[in-house]
Amino acid sequence: MNKNETYRYPVALTIAGSDSGGGAGIQADIKTFSALGVFATSAITAITAQNTQGVRSIQPVSPDVLRDQIEAVLEDFTVDAIKIGMLYSAEAARVVADTLARYPDIPIVLDPIMISTSGSKLLKEDAIRTITERLFPMTTLLTPNIPEAEELSGVKIQNEEDITAAARVLRELGCRSVLVKGGHLAGTEATDWLFIEEEKPMRLVDPRVETRNTHGTGCTLSSAIAAYLALSISFEFAVRLGKTYVNKAIANGAGIEVGHGHGPVNHLFHPSPLHKIILGYE
Repeated sequence: MNKNETYRYPVALTIAGSDSGGGAGIQADIKTFSALGVFATSAITAITAQNTQGVRSIQPVSPDVLRDQIEAVLEDFTVDAIKIGMLYSAEAARVVADTLARYPDIPIVLDPIMISTSGSKLLKEDAIRTITERLFPMTTLLTPNIPEAEELSGVKIQNEEDITAAARVLRELGCRSVLVKGGHLAGTEATDWLFIEEEKPMRLVDPRVETRNTHGTGCTLSSAIAAYLALSISFEFAVRLGKTYVNKAIANGAGIEVGHGHGPVNHLFHPSPLHKIILGYE
């Protein structure tokens, strides 16, 4: 390192719930940011008592503490990308929207988490309207799975045409781009669909990995994309790299037994050291 150069780390902020089982939520996001060489910061929206078999209870963080967490990070760090995960309540969504409105230039990846892998409900009904009205217009990329895309758009999805129709509705609600995750669809391939403005949808295809260890895959994908955006990777390439990362994380954790339910992916299959951004010269 040149002694005359000054540096900082690329920084990503995750705003999400805590998973005591360590496979999803804040824990998955921090592991993903770190594995990709990005400095991780966080604001916890809710504390969940959960493991690989399910969610036992949820305790939301107070709005004031949630706001303080976000502001504490954004006022001190140069944040390069933000990932939003579990919000749980309309109140939390309003706090996040109000606080992030002061930072319009930071790209936001929003994973609209509604149901956990084990089937537990993670979003109150009254939060959906607040998220769509307040956060969608601020969102760089929305990453719903098939059930979430159906719930948010009102379109029943049975084929690729339905996915396109649902994505159109979501973009009309304000999202600049949408990545519909097709993991819930049957087949030997894991296909996601990326919709950017008026461009033709892009099909992102990887071989499907046969495993029950899929806990936290949605959190991991959205945080991986945010991490690549924090590294100044171009948008489309960041999405492609994020999908490749999560597919490899699934493959590398497929044969491992962690817990007795849906185990986690292997976030740390090939970690990178923290990257450095040159600030200037002393």
